[in-house]
Amino acid sequence: MRYPIVIHPNERLMQKAMPVTMITDETITILENMYETMIAHDGIGLAAPQIGKNIQLAVIEVDEETGLFELINPEIIESKGTDVDVEGCLSIPGTYGTVERAEEVTVRYFDREGDEIEVTAYGYLARAFQHEIDHLNGELFIDKIIEPIKPEDLDAYMEEHLDD
Repeated sequence: MRYPIVIHPNERLMQKAMPVTMITDETITILENMYETMIAHDGIGLAAPQIGKNIQLAVIEVDEETGLFELINPEIIESKGTDVDVEGCLSIPGTYGTVERAEEVTVRYFDREGDEIEVTAYGYLARAFQHEIDHLNGELFIDKIIEPIKPEDLDAYMEEHLDD
């Protein structure tokens, strides 16, 4: 089942999500439906507040190589370096801009079986983790934009900065 995406401005996007206290069949179903919703909207990440659920769940899949991450109660426990790159958001369609993020992050979370996982991510995957965890903390990328980029200028900007 696909969920409708909550679109900014909406108060639900600015609230800190509540921790998941027990992983149930419903939790697993929400994760699966979030993944289906993310894929249907051509996204690489989706947090539960973006579908109107105030719980700490997120899904991320930047490519087939890294695979799907289903995050329950994720937290960044270490970050290193900085990197500036372009971001967009399914909840803020047509808005793009450069955002400074850590180049490397270590994230601790629980998987659907309840196992505690730690993963260290770099580059684009690290950016995706930070973006989705921000959603769970009620923070939006638009509040961190350094340089706004018009939708019609996005392709040219990306090509120009591809070698950076």
